[in-house]
Amino acid sequence: MDYNKIRKICRPIRIVVGLALIATGFITGNAWFYLGVVPLIAGIANFCPLCIITKKCDLPQNQE
Repeated sequence: MDYNKIRKICRPIRIVVGLALIATGFITGNAWFYLGVVPLIAGIANFCPLCIITKKCDLPQNQE
């Protein structure tokens, strides 16, 4: 299983959610929203840290 790949639809969603959380933290001054760095890095690096734990982000394997 390749943990370095997430579904195509998940990657842009993670990046947008991460940026939105960081922007909300910047605007409101609430430091908890800076945790948006986690989904942002996960989207940019194409790595899902929860895939190792939950195994829900598995991509279908090509049968060749």
